[in-house]
Parts: sequence; structure tokens; C-alpha cells
Amino acid sequence: MEAVITINPGATKWDIREKVWDYIEAKNLANFPRPVHNRIPNFKGAHTACAKVSELQVFSETDEVKVDPDKPLEGARLAVLQARKTLLVPTPRLRTGLFNKIVPPEGASKEELRVCSTSQGVKEFSVPVGLDSNVQVDLLVVGSVAVSEKGYRIGKGEGFADMEYAMMLCMGAVTESTVVVTIVHDCQVVDIPEDLIESHDITVDYILTPTRVIKTDCQRPKPQGIIWTKLNAEMLEKIPVLKKLRALEEEQGKDVTLGTHPPPQPRERARRAPRRDREPRSEGDRPRREPPLTVTTVYLGGIPAGLRVSELKTALREREAAPIRLTWQGAQHRAFLDYLDPQAADQALAALEGLSLNGHDLQAELAKSQRGGRRPGPSNRRPRPNTGPKNTARESRESTSEPEADSPKQELNHNE
Repeated sequence: MEAVITINPGATKWDIREKVWDYIEAKNLANFPRPVHNRIPNFKGAHTACAKVSELQVFSETDEVKVDPDKPLEGARLAVLQARKTLLVPTPRLRTGLFNKIVPPEGASKEELRVCSTSQGVKEFSVPVGLDSNVQVDLLVVGSVAVSEKGYRIGKGEGFADMEYAMMLCMGAVTESTVVVTIVHDCQVVDIPEDLIESHDITVDYILTPTRVIKTDCQRPKPQGIIWTKLNAEMLEKIPVLKKLRALEEEQGKDVTLGTHPPPQPRERARRAPRRDREPRSEGDRPRREPPLTVTTVYLGGIPAGLRVSELKTALREREAAPIRLTWQGAQHRAFLDYLDPQAADQALAALEGLSLNGHDLQAELAKSQRGGRRPGPSNRRPRPNTGPKNTARESRESTSEPEADSPKQELNHNE
């Protein structure tokens, strides 16, 4: 299958990253968090792609699975928990150890398992796993910015996935036969030149997309362990577990000489500001304000009494109709869903057709203010009719960004 993103001859890893990020943004192929630059993209259709992990033969044969905590891999973490397998996740930026085990509440419901699979659940239901633990992982699931059908992978440039694999190899948690899977959008499958792949770069055995399962048959060997000459004392201070692993390898008589120069820092890509024409202004002029964000709003009615907003959000995710903002008016049996553009709203309307929750059929349609055009935002507030003296009991409204556990402050800043 021909790649939709063309990689120019002589392109660097950063050229490829930026080309993929730019394409996903331009084509509106990602959900929250946006923009996708400097992230593992949370692409649309991620849950569909993640569901395919349970179809792999190796999934049925393994008891312990390590899945990175990136947002698009949430569905893979959920699949592991639903299969009652042991789920391991790396600690954020490896500051406090190598990885944690997710321990759901006893007899956890489907909704509780879903919460455990989110970034917030990873924080609340995790137990540290020590270096001396007898862990044997047969399946790794990693995020990627770009990947090739030959199994060559490019992350977001921080090197954590590569480092984690080398550290797990060092402690005996993985072997050369451990299967590595990555889950990406179809557009992220590109032609990556082999000369860009270095000895410490992890390769993948399977690529899962919303439409494909690709077995790479990668011939390039995976990393053979920690390459100490690529590290320095400063990195060991930032990642204390490296000190313990270095001491273990030194006891085994291995060369653990550190490099003398600091490793190259990941290049920070400046976020692109919206283009606008600017005219010279005098010193006393006020800066012009950005035009308001334009969104398209869908009205969702018939919400049954007692339904929780989290249950509605789950249903929206399962139908891949998650909005950029949800305004909850449960007492009035309705909610308003904001989407980036009319096309996204139309797709959501099609996905929500026939939606039923707790035995009640919900009605989805464009909000009245949208039927003749689009509603400017970012405010969700709708004008109320003047009915006389102000009522002291205000209508309860909850406006949340989707999903509830992944605001920028809560998002795990981790992994390539």
C-alpha cells in the first residue's frame, strides 16, 4: 500500500516527524490533545486500531503486557485489563523506576476498567515493580510518530521507548523474541530510510492501524542492551534506576563507561501561530485580538435521569464521536457537543444515530443556532429568555474538555 505522506530524499528524523505532525493537523485526523506537534498523536480511530491487539496470536499466549501510557494506546491498555492479563506501564519519564503494574479494584466493572486504562487511572491504580521482580514480558505496545512497513520506527524524539526496552533487556524482562507492536493512523505508515535507524532504536514486529494489521518481518536486530557511552552522569541523576542497572552490569564485568559529552537534546518545535496580516501600529495602540474559535454544536436530547456524564463520554468514545467540548445539562435531560467543523459534526451525527443509553433512545441533531450556520466560540453559553426576576437557583451546567482525565496538566508527558 502506497504511503500517503511522501518522504523526500535526505530527510532527517525531525523532517519526518514534522511532516507527519503537519499532515495530521492539516487533515484534522486527531482528537484531544491538540496540536499534535511534539506528541504521540491521538489519532481518530485509535480505539478501532487498539482493538486489533487482542486478535494477535501473541496476545492470547502472554500473561504480561507492557503498554506505553500515550493517549492513543488507551484502548490497548483496556484490552489487556479486560482480558485479565497483567498490565505494565512505564513510570513517567522513568523518574521513580522502570514501570508500574496496574491493579484494578477487585471485581472491577467495565467502566472501572476503562478508568484504569486512562492516564488518571494509571496514576491512581499503579503499584511499582522493582528491578528484582520476576517479570517476563512477551508483548510490548509502543506509540510512534512514524513507522515503516519494514518495522523502522520514529518516536517523538526523547528516546524513552528505546531506553525502556534496553533497560528491560538489562533486567531480563524481555528477550529478542519479545514481540513489539505499534498502533498508528494509516497516514503514519511512511517510507523511512534504513540509514536513519541507529543501534539503540527499537524496531517493531506488527503495525496496527484502523484499517490494517501489518506484519513487518523486520530483519534488523533490536537493541542489545544499554549503550552506556551514549549516556552521561547527568542522565543518571535524572533517571536513578539507571544507576542501579549500571551497578548490576558492572558487577557482571561489563563495560559501563559513560560518554563524556551530554547527549543531544531533543529539538523543540515552535508551535505555529495562526497567520494574520499585521499593520504597523503606534506605541499606544492596543494589540488586535484573535478571531474567536468557530465550532459546530450538536444537541443531544432524551438523556435519561440518573445517567452520569462519564457514561455519556464513554458512549461517545466508543462511537468515535468525542467532541472537543461537552456541555452537560443532565437535569434538563440534554447535552451540547462542540465539534471543530461541520464535517466533524456530521460524522458525529451519523455515529450517534440510534444511540440508546439505559434503555432510552437519545436524539442527536444540530443545535438550533447551527441550522443556518456555525456558532462562534469559545463560549458555550446560550442566551436565556427574560422571564422576570432573576432566579436565585442557577441551572447546573458542567462544561468539560474531552476526555475528563486528560487535561494538559494531567496528561502523562512520556515516551517517544
